[in-house]
Amino acid sequence: MDPLSDATTGLLPRLLQLRTLLNRGQLYEQAAQDAGVALDRPAMTILVILDAADHPLRVGEIATRMQVVGPHVTRHLNSLQKRALIIRVPDPEDQRARLIALTPSGQQMVDRYTSTVNGWFTAALAQWPDHDRTELMRLLTRLTSDLTTQFDALAAGGTPTDED
Repeated sequence: MDPLSDATTGLLPRLLQLRTLLNRGQLYEQAAQDAGVALDRPAMTILVILDAADHPLRVGEIATRMQVVGPHVTRHLNSLQKRALIIRVPDPEDQRARLIALTPSGQQMVDRYTSTVNGWFTAALAQWPDHDRTELMRLLTRLTSDLTTQFDALAAGGTPTDED
């Protein structure tokens, strides 16, 4: 058998287990409660995406990152804007278009939430050596990037490759 195939055989079950753990029914609710956040999960996901981007995003980009359709995002954006957590700003490349940015209140809310969740990760990895934590982050980043490339190729009608 192919050594690469042997090494990846157990990957899917572990990823599914991790997904299940992270999507566990009350996990978001507990994090939101601990952080003092009164938002539903999709709305918080939008704030986290905007925070991670470090720059304003178009609605379509937010939808792509959430893997949902634009109208779903727009409904949440309208609610977030009414709560003064996001603001629509002109796109410097196209003055007709608008980008979505966090307001200071939105940034404070997402900071409280991510601090709570990051605290959980910190506690879980507390006994790991620094090198292992650094390597975990490097490998997760690489895996996410490589899988994105593969899945984008499939979505575009292409075939995944094993080229670097």
